[in-house]
Amino acid sequence: MTDITRRSFLMATTAAGAFAVMGTKAFAELPKLAQKDKYKVGFAQTESNNPWRIAQTESMKSEAEKLGHQLVYTDAAGSAAKQVADVNSMIAQGVDLIFLAPREEKPLIPAVMAAKKAGIPVILLDRNVDQALAKAGEDYVTFIGSDFVDEGKRIAEWLIKNANGKSKIIELEGTTGSSPANDRKKGFDEAINAAGGFTILASQSGDFARDKGRQVAESLLQAHPDADVIYAHNDEMAMGAIAALEAAGKVPGKDVIVLSIDGGKEAVQAVVDGKINAVVECNPRFGPKAFETLARYAKGESIEAWVKNIDKFYDSSNAAAELPNAY
Repeated sequence: MTDITRRSFLMATTAAGAFAVMGTKAFAELPKLAQKDKYKVGFAQTESNNPWRIAQTESMKSEAEKLGHQLVYTDAAGSAAKQVADVNSMIAQGVDLIFLAPREEKPLIPAVMAAKKAGIPVILLDRNVDQALAKAGEDYVTFIGSDFVDEGKRIAEWLIKNANGKSKIIELEGTTGSSPANDRKKGFDEAINAAGGFTILASQSGDFARDKGRQVAESLLQAHPDADVIYAHNDEMAMGAIAALEAAGKVPGKDVIVLSIDGGKEAVQAVVDGKINAVVECNPRFGPKAFETLARYAKGESIEAWVKNIDKFYDSSNAAAELPNAY
């Protein structure tokens, strides 16, 4: 090979390599969002079977209406497969951006990637996806939501300070594979185990649902009649657990400490009534923050990977005063 041929070969190889790197970089970049007065926006909700979801949906709809945006709304009715199909339908309808509340961390990855491939940015609401498979700033814009690990930790810290000798715990977990269930368990379990003196007798999914929470609580209370603490990953399961305790002839809030996360009006009222001992709020009012983030992204601002919601805490010291502000 002559020097000229060798140089030509090296130049061609280098150019091809640079093109490949540029192509990879371009593919890794997020879809852009043009600045417009009005947008056609998708909101793929996971379900509408509880007050928290209803409050979140109402917040999104009212903010979209207030700003004059067209909101394409879908309800996956608790099915990850339907939610993937809902996102694909939004892509086919040519929405400008998709707000997605992913039911589970892994099954919604294909939906996120399909939107990215179609050039439609995605903002995740209240639940995240598996960070090993998709990343904020690369595959989707950002995650807007609460610190679920901290929620579990905060409720554990309350228990550690206020247990008064009660130490045998039943844990009602949320939907298996969902980020709030994973993280609320992690935050609580780690804090409880670090404190010492407590035992988690059983931990089982109630799927964030009231009736299933009641059924699981009934079964676990029969298996562990000495349980004196129930920690539910959400209000719906906590209310189900209260029904199970009362059916078993026990006084919720006294015989058995009841702890919850979400902070809906019914649960805060239960704190006032003494049936729930403490609740960490999970703020469902996403509309203002969601559309503010959309506007920031359209302007070309750098969006942090996690836009955090601020959550309140309710116990006997403040529940009555805060009740009017609960959702």
